[in-house]
Amino acid sequence: MPNRYLVTGCAGFIAARVCELLLDAGHTVVGWDELNDAYDPRLKDWRLARLQGRSGFSFRRIDVSDADAVREWFARGAPHVSAPPSDRPPYDAVIDLAARAGVRASVLRPDLYYQANCIGTLVLLEQCRTAGVKKFVLASTSSLYGAHNPVPYREDADTNRPLSPYAASKKAAETLAYTYHYLHGLDVTVFRYFTVYGPAGRPDMSIFRFVRQISEGEPITVFGDGSQRRDFTYVDDIARGTLAGLKELGYEIVNLGGDRSLPLAWVIEEISRQCGRSATIEYRPAHPADVPATWADVTKARSLLGWMPEVPIEEGIRRCIAWYREHRDTMRHIRL
Repeated sequence: MPNRYLVTGCAGFIAARVCELLLDAGHTVVGWDELNDAYDPRLKDWRLARLQGRSGFSFRRIDVSDADAVREWFARGAPHVSAPPSDRPPYDAVIDLAARAGVRASVLRPDLYYQANCIGTLVLLEQCRTAGVKKFVLASTSSLYGAHNPVPYREDADTNRPLSPYAASKKAAETLAYTYHYLHGLDVTVFRYFTVYGPAGRPDMSIFRFVRQISEGEPITVFGDGSQRRDFTYVDDIARGTLAGLKELGYEIVNLGGDRSLPLAWVIEEISRQCGRSATIEYRPAHPADVPATWADVTKARSLLGWMPEVPIEEGIRRCIAWYREHRDTMRHIRL
C-alpha cells in the first residue's frame, strides 16, 4: 500500500537515494532541504534534479532547525500554507536525514553542527508529536563509538566519549529521540551509518576524492599513515537498511555497515588498480578527531530487519569510477 513520507535533507547523498527507492516502490515523498554550501552545492543540485519531475515527489526548501518554518508547514489546512493536500502532514513517517556531517569540519564550526543536528532534530520531533506522526527514523553515525571501544562495535557499546562536535551532536539527537519515544510513544529507529560511499557521494569523503584525484593525476592527501581502518558501506545498502527500519520497532538503535574493516592504504591501492594509475600521496599528521578504526557489528540489523550488506567494496569502487567517468565533465570541477 503506498504511503506518504517526509524525507529531510533530500538533496543529500544518502537521502536522495532513499527518496529514489521510495518513489520506485510507488510511495509519495515530500523532500526538504535547505541546500546549504557545507560542500559544493552543484552535487546537491545534481541529485535533486534526478528527483524533481518524478511522479510522487515534491520539494520544499526548508531548514529543519527553523522552528517557525517547520511549525508553519505542519499547520495542517492553514490557509497560509501554500501546498497541495498531498504535500501536507500527517505523514506515515518522517525520515530525518538532514544533518551537518563531517568530523574535521565540526571542530572548526561546532555551532553549525549543534544547530542542524540537535535543534533540527528537536524541532522535527516536536512537530511529529503535535501532528500525530507515529514513526521517526533518525540518521546517526559510527563516530559515536570513539576510540575506546573494542571492534566490531555493538550498539550497546559506550558512546559517552565522542571525539568531535559532530559525534557529540548526533549523541544529543539520539537522546532527544529516546525522550520523545518515552514521553510521547513515538516509534523511533536510529541508524548509525558507517563510512558511506558510492556514486554522487560527498566530495569531502575519501573515496569520492581519491577516485577523482587519482583519475586526474592529482596528488591525494592522507591524514596519518594510511593504516587507519574504516568499514566502508555502499549507499544502496544503506538506503535499503534505512527503509527496512520504517516498520514498528518501539525504540531501536541499529548499526548499518559493510561488516568489513579495511586499511585506508588498501582502498587507495584498489582505486589505483581499477583506475589504472598510481596514486601520488601527500601525508599529513593524523587529526585528533579521527578515530583509528571503525567496524560495524551488524548482527542486530540482520536479526531485527533481515538486512545484510550486499555490495562488496571492490564492486562499489568499480561503480564509483564508472559514474565519475560518465560525469567527468562536471565532477572534475567539484570543490573538494
